[in-house]
Amino acid sequence: MKLSTKGRYAVMAMADLASHVTERPVPLAEIASRQEISLSYLEQLFARLRRAGIVKAVRGPGGGYRLARAAADTRISDIILAVDEPVDITRCQHMAKGCMETGQRCITHDLWDELSRHIHLYLSSVSLEDVTQRRIAGSASGPSRAMAALQAAAE
Repeated sequence: MKLSTKGRYAVMAMADLASHVTERPVPLAEIASRQEISLSYLEQLFARLRRAGIVKAVRGPGGGYRLARAAADTRISDIILAVDEPVDITRCQHMAKGCMETGQRCITHDLWDELSRHIHLYLSSVSLEDVTQRRIAGSASGPSRAMAALQAAAE
């Protein structure tokens, strides 16, 4: 599975927004400049994030965006799903029956479907605050809060 730029850039931009929480809304141009992301692309992503209730837009002079809820309450999975980036690595994802010409699911479907569930569980266990506070660094090589949550969910 490869997460497209839509999902990656949305998480990057949201982490930037969460890192620059102030009294004033953060203009997308500032996020675009700091993260080296096209402003027009960010406008498209933030329109989706706003519709999903993840950010709030402030119009007019001095306008920009704010988090709709605390960074600790914003899950990475919510951001990715808001920009229509499904975490599904089966090849059957857009087919009503299955991925084979016969209409059946492929022999490895359950393997990839289960991996997709684990990825979603992990991304659901990580908050935007975890990312901005760098609580993810090194978590793949040792125990972390996110991995503990994943293990608890598996039990």
